[in-house]
Amino acid sequence: MRNSAPDSSKDTLMYFSNPDTTTEQSEIKKTNWTSRMLFKTFPTRESRQTTPQRKLYGPTTEEVTQWAQSLDNLLSSKYGTIALRLFMKSEHCEENIEFWLACEEFRKIGSRSKLRSRAKTIYKEFVKPESPKEVNLDFNTKESLHQSLLIPTQSSFKAAQNRVHFLMEHNSYPRFLDSELYRQLCRIAAGEQ
Repeated sequence: MRNSAPDSSKDTLMYFSNPDTTTEQSEIKKTNWTSRMLFKTFPTRESRQTTPQRKLYGPTTEEVTQWAQSLDNLLSSKYGTIALRLFMKSEHCEENIEFWLACEEFRKIGSRSKLRSRAKTIYKEFVKPESPKEVNLDFNTKESLHQSLLIPTQSSFKAAQNRVHFLMEHNSYPRFLDSELYRQLCRIAAGEQ
């Protein structure tokens, strides 16, 4: 059976010294961590209206509205990219946005050796036939990419990236705008739940 003496490891987790309050035993105070965790949900500011507003950690109403204007607006937004990626994952076509994002990162690489290494990785992951995340590219685009692996440049994947962008713009993007996920994001950004 367990000993009835208090467990000292639990005591150190539950009690912390506080110079403002004292108890009869040893000048320590029991901390209620539940209320501290809930502190983050309290309103952070109040408007002139009677309802308090919470600090928003997500897209604004303006940002979500701009997503509906163009795919480029959606992809230029941090939250937009995350939302589109979630949607495309639910549609089992996330390889397109992953390829597009990998190409964006690739264009920012300055070192020749890193370009060569990253180009091979992107090719093996997204372009090579029977690759795990093969994107839908025509034969000529795939062939030119294969040739560009010899001496890759920052624009080596530009044609393939444009093709995938076209596919997303005409297939996934309209479906995203009609999705429940987008409607829910619009409601959340507007302050509705």
